[in-house]
Amino acid sequence: MKIVAYSPGLRKEWDAYVAQSKNGTFLFDRGYMDYHADRFTDSSLMVYDQRGKLFALFPANREKDTIFSHRGLTYGGLVISEKATAVKVCEAMAAINHCLRTACISKVVYKAVPTIYNALPADEPLYALTEVCHARLSNRDIASVVSLKNRIRLSELRRRGQKKAANNGVVIDYSNDFASFWHILEDNLLKKYGSRPVHTLDEMLLLRERFPDAIRLLAAFHSGQMIAGTVLYITPSVVKTQYISASPEGKAIGALDLLFTQLLDHPPGAQQYVDFGTSALEHSTELRQPLICQKEGFGARAVCYDTYEWTLL
Repeated sequence: MKIVAYSPGLRKEWDAYVAQSKNGTFLFDRGYMDYHADRFTDSSLMVYDQRGKLFALFPANREKDTIFSHRGLTYGGLVISEKATAVKVCEAMAAINHCLRTACISKVVYKAVPTIYNALPADEPLYALTEVCHARLSNRDIASVVSLKNRIRLSELRRRGQKKAANNGVVIDYSNDFASFWHILEDNLLKKYGSRPVHTLDEMLLLRERFPDAIRLLAAFHSGQMIAGTVLYITPSVVKTQYISASPEGKAIGALDLLFTQLLDHPPGAQQYVDFGTSALEHSTELRQPLICQKEGFGARAVCYDTYEWTLL
């Protein structure tokens, strides 16, 4: 296997491979990865087989002597195609490790793609982490996911909220008014957690422009005013609620209950899952219990987001 450091001249080849991979999503497209290139030192790798064919991608950034795959993304890891076999993936990981040692890297932090995002079974890299890298599980986040093909009945509390919103004339529709939603979102995060969204409004508008079919805003309106919404990241198998927020009025009349009921009833495509994301406290595995209980009230159950680490001696 031959390892080549990614450079902008390889973008077309990189993006084409992501598009036909079995475990890649638009988050690995360079148009998404590079929007915050000023915050991360890109150290992504491209793996070529003995015939010179692109075999795998390794989206990554470097901080001192540590490689992260990838710190600026929800998940990272080795991106592979349907042609990737277990033996070849092990060879690829061994080649990557050798390359990183040569570059004086001593530690790798690897965020695996959750299985629900895979177009086909794609756990060959997880096997290689154990067999080749001797990695350890360093962090496990719990995401709340609804299976759209085998839904669990909504809780009584969520059904009451849905009915309350409908009785108050709340209307659910897609919107391009990200600015109004960002005002609601920033106000909530600042008051409740003293924090801000990971993305600025300008960054989200840029990403929305680059990926208009993959990033959409579903919002709740009352008397013509936006009172709640969620930014959706849409992949072939999963709809992920990247951001969720409601105004005080929206919370009072159950706007999110109606919004999510309609999303579950009418997803934007033929997706199999709705991923409500993780519910842990920042920089912790401790759960925000009211938050995860709200998600579970929509019939969501657990899918783990796992992070692995290994040292290069």
